Amino acid sequence: MDKILRYTNGHMETKKILSIEDDEFLSSLVSGKLIESGFSVITAGTGKDGLAKAELEHPNLILLDIMLPDMGGFEILQSLKANPATKDIPVIILSNLGGRDEIEKGVALGASSYLIKSNILPHEVAEMVQNQLASIPHTN
Repeated sequence: MDKILRYTNGHMETKKILSIEDDEFLSSLVSGKLIESGFSVITAGTGKDGLAKAELEHPNLILLDIMLPDMGGFEILQSLKANPATKDIPVIILSNLGGRDEIEKGVALGASSYLIKSNILPHEVAEMVQNQLASIPHTN
């Protein structure tokens, strides 16, 4: 059975964020800022692992990279949105791909936001997650 890594700062009513990112350094930076902001963070380094954790953990929000070692982020996004168990989970794409076509495709497939890694700092990602969750009526 796959071990799920959980990072939390100990808050009682903690929102769960699933980060699907293969760059361990970036993942740890963003996870650290999310934890400082009061979130619980679950990480996945591959798309397959991310899909499994999304269904098992039902996070409040998913941060999704597009370039992953086993499958593409757009394919993962399509799978998430096609699955009744995960279709309502907001997904923020966090990618190095920042072309107009990629951004339009991500939004068309159901991403709530599309962030370009080189244009955003980890604390800004945490702020974006907070804002995204604040705009949603009460989630689990």
